[in-house]
Amino acid sequence: MPNNFNALLIVLLLFSSSIYSQQRYTISGTISEAASNETMIGVTIAITELRTGTTTNEYGFYSLTLPQGEYELVVSYLGYGDIKQTLVLNADKKFNFKMIEEAEALDEIILTEDIERVDIRKPQMSVNALKVQTIKKIPVVLGEADVIKSLLLLPGVTSAGEASSGFNVRGGAADQNLILLDEAIIFNSSHLFGFFSVFNPDAIKDIKLFKGGIPARYGGRVSSVLEIFQREGNSKETKVTGGIGAVASRLLIEGPITKDKTAFLAGGRASYAHLFLPLFDVNNKAYFYDVNTKISHKINDNNSIFLSGYFGRDLFSINDSFVNVYGNAVGNFRWNHLFSDKLFSNLSLIYSDYFYGLELDFVGFEWDSGIQNFNFKYDLKHYINDGLQINYGLNNIYYVFNPGKIKPNRDDSGIIEDQLTKKYANEAAAYIDVEQKITDNLSVNYGLRASMFNRLGQDELFVYENNQPVLFDPFQLIYREATPIDTINPGRGTNLSTFTNLEPRVSMAYTINDKNSIKASYTRLAQYLHLLSNTSSPTPLDVWAPSGPFIEPQLLDQYALGYFRNINDGEYSLEMEGFYKDIQNRIDYIDGADLIANDAIEQVILNGEARAYGLEFLLRKNEGRFQGWLAYTLSKSEQRTPGRDPVVDNGRSNLESGINFGEWYNTPYDKTHDIALYGNYELNDRWSFNSNFIFQTGQPTNYPVGQFEFQGLVVPFFGLRNQTRLPNYHRLDIAATFQPKKNKNRNFQSEWIFSIYNVYNRMNAASINFRQNQDTGRNEAIRTSIFGVVPSLTYNFKF
Repeated sequence: MPNNFNALLIVLLLFSSSIYSQQRYTISGTISEAASNETMIGVTIAITELRTGTTTNEYGFYSLTLPQGEYELVVSYLGYGDIKQTLVLNADKKFNFKMIEEAEALDEIILTEDIERVDIRKPQMSVNALKVQTIKKIPVVLGEADVIKSLLLLPGVTSAGEASSGFNVRGGAADQNLILLDEAIIFNSSHLFGFFSVFNPDAIKDIKLFKGGIPARYGGRVSSVLEIFQREGNSKETKVTGGIGAVASRLLIEGPITKDKTAFLAGGRASYAHLFLPLFDVNNKAYFYDVNTKISHKINDNNSIFLSGYFGRDLFSINDSFVNVYGNAVGNFRWNHLFSDKLFSNLSLIYSDYFYGLELDFVGFEWDSGIQNFNFKYDLKHYINDGLQINYGLNNIYYVFNPGKIKPNRDDSGIIEDQLTKKYANEAAAYIDVEQKITDNLSVNYGLRASMFNRLGQDELFVYENNQPVLFDPFQLIYREATPIDTINPGRGTNLSTFTNLEPRVSMAYTINDKNSIKASYTRLAQYLHLLSNTSSPTPLDVWAPSGPFIEPQLLDQYALGYFRNINDGEYSLEMEGFYKDIQNRIDYIDGADLIANDAIEQVILNGEARAYGLEFLLRKNEGRFQGWLAYTLSKSEQRTPGRDPVVDNGRSNLESGINFGEWYNTPYDKTHDIALYGNYELNDRWSFNSNFIFQTGQPTNYPVGQFEFQGLVVPFFGLRNQTRLPNYHRLDIAATFQPKKNKNRNFQSEWIFSIYNVYNRMNAASINFRQNQDTGRNEAIRTSIFGVVPSLTYNFKF
């Protein structure tokens, strides 16, 4: 037996030696649009003979190492003509390809980086991406194309309702989503309190939503990553794109500063519905505006730099006595450097600022709050060979939290200027991520992120007896705020708390054949920032707080298993994924918690836990005049806050009941059933029709379970948290797009979009409140609905 084993070992060594003794060479380069020189993300470069390939990264770069030989190279991307080239590989070579858009190309959703079969072998799972052309055609309220609202048509993605800010992914909260615009963190993604998102679709190049199997280069949130890249601008000729809608208009200009080398992009949007309110003797205002800018410069074949920015503001006022202003401002400088045909790097210096301001003239004060961060990132991609790619890098973010500053806006207000204690923190991370092809059928992606969070010193810090800012009353079975026994000044140079976490990630794909594959993933993530909000949908008034002496970081463990199938040569595709999420240290609030202008937020919060699990189903039709998809999600999202460990008080053990008696209860974003149906029919080159239908189980809420009479008043009382639900949510939207016949002698193109939101006028409940009827003295339920049927007309143009 030992002799047989030795012989087998020698054969394997000789076989492997013969494989790796073959001379190997690298092809690399950049792929861009022929018409604009805009680099393209997710383009497939395939070698048909070897059944292998790769895709371009976020900056259009690719690298592929192959054995010496002659091959057929195919470059493909949906909506563009394929490029086929015979490749004689006998040395390292660089190929920069220009792709030409097909005039008859149909728009559709892309659910991995591309739809080629090579992707069915990739270990990456739980990723969705949308083309901008699709987003512009999806019917939405008031006809304004919206990135966030379009995401709701994907499996596992829901919202708290119409006109709600944020979105929920796989049963997670809105603050558990990391939203990146050109790598800059966006803390509030909504305009007009949730009616629209802050992303101008004309300025967007690529959109990806990571729901699970999140690569190690991302961190800081435990639910999802929404990554959005702005376009770089046309370096060949000046182009203008715009649109006029029912409530807002937009205009974007791009063009060369130095042809084929330096390009600029500048776009803006603004709403104007408030301009018509004075016609109806209404003195209220509600409007938004935003600006997107970018400059890209190619220094040489190995170096490119980018400078991008976003600025947006919202204003809402009532008779000038109540004025609310909030918005985001971000800026990013990036440097792409190619060390070799196998090593690509990106250096980013990023600034992000979220601001919230409030002016109450009838009270006589102004209120300002916000969060700033300064971010340094350095990422490297190392293409070892066609079966091995290593990504690694560093990231450091410095935060400044301003929970609020109040100051008088008139002399007789009696208000004394007061600054709530600012908080400071630093988050650092290093990661390594490996994508490896083990066999022709098995590919894996594994990585590790090491993160460290330092809660830095501040001017004031409360001290509590037994280090307990929240006390429990065992007689009334309620939690109450503790009174500080001292206040100290730690100073900015101190370190209040340090948290370190190792965050392993692993995913794998086993390809059964060209049509079927099975994928699995495990993800661990740490989140050090918390959005303090006791509403189901975040509002601009909500405050972000860092982990520290009394707030533990959230920790996620997520497991996912999926089955993927291409049907009829890719005309149809089927995806099914099951997931389970376990989250430690999820913040919960004591009954009656007051979060506004609270300088001791630790007195009203407790650390609990959360879990979510479910099954996602997605069936797509990818080809033909009719395209679309059906998405269904069956899921459960719960959280629990049991009593803390017993505390000895005056010789007695204080046993706590916890929140909701320590039992699991539905989170506000638990949706048992979520169905989304989208269809796009291209009748001809001038008319296309789009429709979507959404059904969601009603949002958990609290209804009175009884009532009592006190001094002649009927007072309702409520039971345990989130035991009841709002009525189920559903609606149907339709849209028709008309493209006038193009004049062949002009570059001007236009289209009209006619849409009807909520066709059958479903009055979905945004909330149900209870009050006492003044005439009958009885309690009654009042339903509040945001929208009924809403028709709209949008005109888009470009030249």
